[in-house]
Amino acid sequence: MRIRVDWRVSCRLVGTVLKWLWVPLALPLAVALLDGTPVVPFVVPMLGSVVVGLGLEQLTERNDLRAREAFLMVSLTWLSVALVGSVPFVIAGNGTLAQPTNALFEAMSGITTTGATVVVDFTAHSRAVFMWRALLQWLGGIGILVLATAVLSQLSVGGAQLMETETQTGDAGKLTPRISETASLLWRIYLGLTGLQVAVLYGLHLVGLAPEMTLYDAVAHAFTTISTSGFSPRGESIAAFSPAVQWAVVPFMAVGATSFVLLYAVLHGNVARLRNSDEFRFYVGILAFFALSIGGVLIVDGAPYTSLEQVARHALFQVVSIVTTTGYASTDFNLWSSGAKHLLFVCMFIGGMAGSTTCSIKTLRWLVVLKAFRRDLFTTASPSAVRPVRLSGNVVTEETVRDIYAYTLVSLLFFSVATIFVVVDASRVRLTVTEFEAMSAAASTFFNVGPAFGIAGPFASYEPFPRTTKLAMTFLMWIGRIEIIPVLVLLTPSYWQS
Repeated sequence: MRIRVDWRVSCRLVGTVLKWLWVPLALPLAVALLDGTPVVPFVVPMLGSVVVGLGLEQLTERNDLRAREAFLMVSLTWLSVALVGSVPFVIAGNGTLAQPTNALFEAMSGITTTGATVVVDFTAHSRAVFMWRALLQWLGGIGILVLATAVLSQLSVGGAQLMETETQTGDAGKLTPRISETASLLWRIYLGLTGLQVAVLYGLHLVGLAPEMTLYDAVAHAFTTISTSGFSPRGESIAAFSPAVQWAVVPFMAVGATSFVLLYAVLHGNVARLRNSDEFRFYVGILAFFALSIGGVLIVDGAPYTSLEQVARHALFQVVSIVTTTGYASTDFNLWSSGAKHLLFVCMFIGGMAGSTTCSIKTLRWLVVLKAFRRDLFTTASPSAVRPVRLSGNVVTEETVRDIYAYTLVSLLFFSVATIFVVVDASRVRLTVTEFEAMSAAASTFFNVGPAFGIAGPFASYEPFPRTTKLAMTFLMWIGRIEIIPVLVLLTPSYWQS
């Protein structure tokens, strides 16, 4: 039996990623030095990641990444960074994050830009730890951008190749001739948006509209907004800040979930491409529909707010937050009526645009599913008619349509199985979890949304779940973030042998 995958190449590239992790770790180290808090939690993983990374780079001289090696590299990169990312939490030894399972859960939630947390007492952790937590999400955001545009679109993962059609480029993975140049271009846009949000949030503080928003808070929330992640150093999330901050965060969440390929076109003066994008119009329409629907339900059911502005703000904020899988909270939506909560639950399954930092199934796939279903209804009534599915005027191949149908079905199947596991495992330890709470927790972790309903609500924590459930959710966050296929394909014998 011959193994047909050059795992050494995959591990070498993972080693390169680990080797450079000391650079982002330097920021929380600087915060620890400034605050006079322990620096060991950051020095140890800095040294360890460099040593392990250099060791993995010695496995082979080759660095050409073929499709098979790419699947392995993608899966191992997210897993290894999560493992390294959990080390500062364990060494710091404070609160619930001192427990290794919780630390791994938190780190995986960070690097997958999920935002689900097991932190219970926010005062137990230093600013340096929270900065590392936010930085993990920021790294996960740019990581998935490069992955989506340069790797997944080339591997045809779950219809990801469709991004080329919708963004009207010859090859979405090659905005520039080389992957390294594409990554550099995405970095510049990502950094620019992050810096702009820091300026806006801290600017609100300087003009007196956000007295609670320190420079530290501005940086931490910029890291976790553009990456559509949702970790906040405040236990009350964005509800800890003024309405001006909540309004200001909304457009940055929405932009983070917009295709960066389209943002690149707009920044180069091609606004028409944004207007002509079927997916962008669908994405904006989804946000408007659910915001208006939830706002209407809150008014009819008697929302716990005193003005129309509050209803509009919280309805829009939470819809944008959940659809984009950011997961911030401007209010405790556990207190909303059943109708409003169920509408918000549906938002967990949508996601933002392909080629963005967002998670979940994504609007591009849902748009193809709807167009294909409408086409199927038409051809059922007119069997002799030929009617291809089109996006922005371009024909979508039937192979891509099948890929998207399959990906959507597998995603919903994983969600269903995860829900059953959460219910059964909670019952095993006599933890009271309703079916709706289990469904929302499974959806929130698998689709990388963050907060759920009930015990894992917006101002609560996933810590009460059994350790086995948290490990299962860690796995769900991992495979959900990298589009399922790269992990599942590793489990097939044909991947290794054929």
